[in-house]
Amino acid sequence: MKRLAALTTALSLMAGPALAVLPEEQLKDPALEARARDLSKEIRCVVCQNQTIDDSDAPLAADLRVIVRERLLAGDTDQEVIDYLVARYGTFVLLKPPVGVDTLVLWLGPLAAVLLGGVGVAFYWRSRARASTEAVRPLDNDEKARLAALLKETPPS
Repeated sequence: MKRLAALTTALSLMAGPALAVLPEEQLKDPALEARARDLSKEIRCVVCQNQTIDDSDAPLAADLRVIVRERLLAGDTDQEVIDYLVARYGTFVLLKPPVGVDTLVLWLGPLAAVLLGGVGVAFYWRSRARASTEAVRPLDNDEKARLAALLKETPPS
């Protein structure tokens, strides 16, 4: 049993992020490679959607990593590389898109959903509280007479 626990622990420690950057993609200049890796951590794989291009094995992510490195070799700044990718793929390519008119739904959508849900729950509980506190009014004389007539017409079962 202890061996199984040790094996499970060892295997789980080995399971880390699968950095998908291939050796042939890496730049010879360590400073440029470090910049490329930093940029790759800010850019979303448009195929995987919740992975960076640094972590993704998708062919498009590899193409994006190559584009980043080509732009850096061409002398672009980090912002110019990001601007180039945004111009080509839209703000969706950024893991943290800027707050703007086109991304307002992304930023405010979850908050709006929580608020609407809270309002719905509040109305539900309020209506339940009202229903339970309303007193049952007694029958008036006409209602009592109709009830008596109905009970006389209905044979007992």
